[in-house]
Amino acid sequence: MSRGPVGRFAERHYRHFNSATLVDAARGWEELLEGGGKMLLTLAGAMSTAELGISLAELIRQEKVHAISCTGANLEEDIFNLVAHDHYERLPHYRELSRADEQELLRRKLNRVTDTCIPEEEAMRHIEIAVRGRWEKAAANGERYFPHEYLYELLRSGELADAYQIDPAHSWMLAAAEKNLPIVVPGWEDSTLGNIYAANIMNGRMPSAQAMKSGIEYMMALADWYLETAAESPIGFFQIGGGIAGDFPICVVPMLEQDLKREDVPYWAYFCQISDSTTSYGSYSGAVPNEKITWGKLKPETPSFLIESDATIVAPLIFAHLLGW
Repeated sequence: MSRGPVGRFAERHYRHFNSATLVDAARGWEELLEGGGKMLLTLAGAMSTAELGISLAELIRQEKVHAISCTGANLEEDIFNLVAHDHYERLPHYRELSRADEQELLRRKLNRVTDTCIPEEEAMRHIEIAVRGRWEKAAANGERYFPHEYLYELLRSGELADAYQIDPAHSWMLAAAEKNLPIVVPGWEDSTLGNIYAANIMNGRMPSAQAMKSGIEYMMALADWYLETAAESPIGFFQIGGGIAGDFPICVVPMLEQDLKREDVPYWAYFCQISDSTTSYGSYSGAVPNEKITWGKLKPETPSFLIESDATIVAPLIFAHLLGW
């Protein structure tokens, strides 16, 4: 494919070590797509608050990403940014904050993520009000949906459109909703909206948790998607960060093969992780790709890449390379 300025720069200068792996991983992703493959992308950390949507949304629109596994925080924080961007505060000198400074941020209802503060009222409470009615309606009707499906419906309704504070082309959730992209959100309850949902059950606004489909059901839905998609196309796995966003979906292959006793389950056809974790601490998030061979997730011949660097720097460069920017 044709290279844009970013891609040409990377191929000219990134020749060794982590930088060379970055280029190799981008080329491997291209080769997967050129061979008719699909890509599952995982999002850990605070990638949505880092505004990864500026490049990820276009990657989704161009059908270079075909499914996403993300934390509940990444699911909601893209929408928080969409409607409240002007109220965010950046603190470039966050390392110098005292405990009193941090308490003052709390008083002002500014929740800090490294150098960026998410405004509670304009972001979290705004979306809480918009989505809570959908939860209550589903509960009253005996209906059940996944967390991302409620947010897809909210975005598709146009209800939030007048409140957008960024270019909607930079929202990866909007792009995903338009494409009806398959999403899995393991451990969704570990998120602001997940906490709010639990609180609404505890205070009696919601009769029970039944209106929300579970993580087990996410795994079952992922297994169905994997088998259906792998029957037609090889599937790659691109992991940003570690944690449950990556650990959960990669397990679908050994689950199908070892636990469900399915024969001839295709393995992941490509693997790349951008990681800042340390392997020697026993962290699964920091495990090198070879360790995954022992768990029946990858094969020895699977093209595999590990980029030990900052995902907020590396991921946009790889995306730009793929997009011809």
